[in-house]
Order: sequence, then C-alpha cells, then structure tokens
Amino acid sequence: MDKATEDLVKSGIADRSLKVGDRVSEFTLTNAIGKEITLRSLLAEGPVVISFYRGQWCPYCNLELRALQKALPEIIANGASLVAISPQTPDNSLSTAEKNELTFEVLRDVGNKVAREFGLVFTLPEELRPIYEGFGVDLLAHNGDKTFELPLPATYVVAADGKVISAFVDPDYTKRLEPEEIVAALGEIQS
Repeated sequence: MDKATEDLVKSGIADRSLKVGDRVSEFTLTNAIGKEITLRSLLAEGPVVISFYRGQWCPYCNLELRALQKALPEIIANGASLVAISPQTPDNSLSTAEKNELTFEVLRDVGNKVAREFGLVFTLPEELRPIYEGFGVDLLAHNGDKTFELPLPATYVVAADGKVISAFVDPDYTKRLEPEEIVAALGEIQS
C-alpha cells in the first residue's frame, strides 16, 4: 500500500488536479435518495465545500466525513454549503450518510465523471486488489462498475462565482484537510 501511494505521488496526479484560481465546471449528481443536485443551485446559495472521498469502506474517509459534520455549523455560519462526493452506489451512499449521521448532501459520481473533471481519478493497482478483497472491500460491488477507479481524497472550497479558493489534494489517502482550514478559507471570502 505504501508503494502504491508512492507511485501515485510520482505520477503527478495531484499536480494535474484543479488548483486555486481554477473554475469548477457545472455538474449534476444524485444524492443518496436519488434527487438531482446541481452545482449551479448550490452556488446560487453561496460558497460550496466539496469533499471527494473513496467510499464508505474507507475508515479515513469516515473519520473525515464525521469531522466535516462537526464543522458543518461553522461552514453554514459562513454562508456555505457542504457536499461529499464518491463513486459508490446509491445504497452505499445512503449507508454512508446514515452510519456517519451526516446532514449534508452525499452525492454519487457515477463513473467518477466529476472527479475526472477535477483531475482526481486513478485506477487501483492490480497488486492492491487482492489486499482490498482481504479487507472485505469489493470495489466493483461498492461502485457498481468494473473499473477499479477511485478519486483521490480531496477537498475544495469554491466561491459563489465557481472559482476554487482552496484546494487540498494529497495522493496519501491518510491525509485530509482539517475542518478549521476550510472554515478559515470561507472566512476569507466573507472579509
């Protein structure tokens, strides 16, 4: 797993992902109960925090989602909304929201289309697939496809005009943006 992370770092994928100053393309995704959510409608209400996560099977993702839930009142107080995006099936997205008691939108990115627009998609190396299976993680079943593609975990703060004002992308799936840094970035928009 360490070698796979090292290979991802060397691939330069993080360097090719969206950066501060880039604009986010419009997207429409479904939430855990099948309702369509558009980026346009979210931005009409103010800034948006977008968290890409690998799936409910990832303990680091679950820790991050719970931390984001705790920070949600501060995010909302700064006039922003929060969405989490993964390629997993609707049932798994609903399970993620319920298990972590999330009150923000958990969106399904079929085939990692939006994650691909952000430059975050990679294919899980063949040598890791049996290890994941040994952990009881059936990626094909979780995501409902046959690609073994995942997004790098990433967090973006997007201003109401669609411009990225904060971007955190790290090929090391154990590293995540601290909620305090998200709130600080939102505070800069307000000032």
